Amino acid sequence: MKIGIRREDKSRWERRVPLIPEHVTLLKEKYNIETVVQPSSIRVFTDAEYDKAGAIVSEDLSDCSVIFGVKEIPTSKFLPLKTYVFFSHVIKGQLYNMPMLQQMMDLKCNLVDYERIVDERGRRLIFFGRHAGLAGMIDALWAYGQRLKLDTIQNPFSTIKKAYEYHSLEEIKAHFIKIGEKISSNGLPDSVLPLVVGFTGYGNVSKGAQEMLNCFPVIEISPQELLTLHTKKDISKHHIYKVVFKEIDIVKSKDKRQNFELQDYFDHPEKYESQFAHYIPYITLLMNCIYWSPKSPRLVTKADLKRFVITKEPIKLQIIGDVSCDIGGSIEITVKVTEPDVPTFVYNPLTDTIVDGIEGEGIVVVARDNLPCEIPRESSTSFSETLINFIPQILSAHLSGTLDPLELPVEIQHGLILHEGILTKDFKYIEKFLKRKDTL
Repeated sequence: MKIGIRREDKSRWERRVPLIPEHVTLLKEKYNIETVVQPSSIRVFTDAEYDKAGAIVSEDLSDCSVIFGVKEIPTSKFLPLKTYVFFSHVIKGQLYNMPMLQQMMDLKCNLVDYERIVDERGRRLIFFGRHAGLAGMIDALWAYGQRLKLDTIQNPFSTIKKAYEYHSLEEIKAHFIKIGEKISSNGLPDSVLPLVVGFTGYGNVSKGAQEMLNCFPVIEISPQELLTLHTKKDISKHHIYKVVFKEIDIVKSKDKRQNFELQDYFDHPEKYESQFAHYIPYITLLMNCIYWSPKSPRLVTKADLKRFVITKEPIKLQIIGDVSCDIGGSIEITVKVTEPDVPTFVYNPLTDTIVDGIEGEGIVVVARDNLPCEIPRESSTSFSETLINFIPQILSAHLSGTLDPLELPVEIQHGLILHEGILTKDFKYIEKFLKRKDTL
């Protein structure tokens, strides 16, 4: 039995792998599963490391029953009748990926999407979410330090580097802890007090971002406490204030007679509207870590930000780390994706324009859709540790020569979008987006 690991080619920054060399060795020794790895000059684990682990380094994946990747695959790279496992980004009907999906259908491929591999409670099992949060927090704090530096405000964050410029997560945390010790002893500049970092969401992405912030001295307060924090006389100079927003904090029912109900919001987000605007003036750095769909209300809108400027209402918000990174989504001013070397742009609410970098009037936005690639070794290792548990079962479902969905683990069945080129029952709704692909 053979599996393939394709070379990532969506971005020059994409250095992650779905399966690390150590696990290639384990699959071969324990299950007699061979792994064919396409050569890559940018992958965090080298061709030599895979070769030493017992993999076959080759361009040719035609003998592989299942081909694993990380990001989307160019339409010209698909082989007919194969099973592909990767982040396809089609489940929201993303029009830019409909030609890719159509090609897979034409070639009668099977598609399993990591994003939809979930347990009985709908919780994702294979993810990079924690590492997206880690890297997003690092880049957002880098941006904040540089922004203060531009304003000639000496601050302890000015020595923070972009996430990819560190050698390891261990090095980053050690650096942050040292900065935290300086904050504890010397305090923060008076002009930034109170320094508040807000997190929308409480899942894996948010937990990763909070993990990095917790390297500093932190006081956690509730969203309700945030609204009156600036009136307190005992604001700490030696701590960062952390606020975690849940759904009940950020949206409310459009029907004033109806109270917030979490399951109802999940089922019918269009029945709710945002109430997040009244928190915005009190947050210094916002980390957006929620799942968003087009039916859901936006949290930060262009209209709200423009209103704050026009009415000259005091507002502390300087940085938005949009880890969710839906273009024009929950953070409406996320109008494009940034890259690791230029991870930010500045949005001007008055002119509705952006400029790359950290200079200019407005709010600095970190908008990245591949943040884990900045800490590729750690994120790939964590991902591989989960994925390897499913690989023998996925291959077993191919023993007849074709994929038998009923032989797949139920968790993998949840993520099966295409079977022999046909949309499975739970994903039939994507057909309406496929019909619109020609409008691109």
